[in-house]
Amino acid sequence: MGEYPLRYPLVLSSPAACRFLLPGRRHSGEDVGRHAARIFMTLVIILLGFGVGILVGLFGVGGGIVLVPAMVYLLRMDQHLAQGTSLFILLPPLGLGALVSYWKRGEADLRAGILCALGILAGGYFGSRLAIPLKSSNLRGAFGCFLMFSAYMLWRKTRQTPSSVTGAPR
Repeated sequence: MGEYPLRYPLVLSSPAACRFLLPGRRHSGEDVGRHAARIFMTLVIILLGFGVGILVGLFGVGGGIVLVPAMVYLLRMDQHLAQGTSLFILLPPLGLGALVSYWKRGEADLRAGILCALGILAGGYFGSRLAIPLKSSNLRGAFGCFLMFSAYMLWRKTRQTPSSVTGAPR
């Protein structure tokens, strides 16, 4: 795991606070601080994943909307690294936990899901070919514009009358 400094100070990185975490052999203050920072960062990443998992189950969103900005700003990852890490993270568990709940209620369309997944597979390949050569600052700006556009479209839909909205809730 890489070293991603948080934007706020690490209380646990003080040698006195860390001796508790590393019983037994003697460590220099720098080793103890580095080890404690790594433990703390591991906990932050696990909590971030847990929070994203809740949002996946609650809203069906997570990777791009929550995880990438969190990795850029909280973990100080480069935009490319955050996007690549998000793709790696989401490959195996992409909503599987939430899918089980929806599936049990008959709220998942298997055919549409498979067809869309095939489109995402191809689109993801071509989208990454477009993103990789971009400067991180340009990619971050484009990502921000996409999020604002998405937010606007969702907000606009709430302004429509119930009869004009297709697929109204049951």
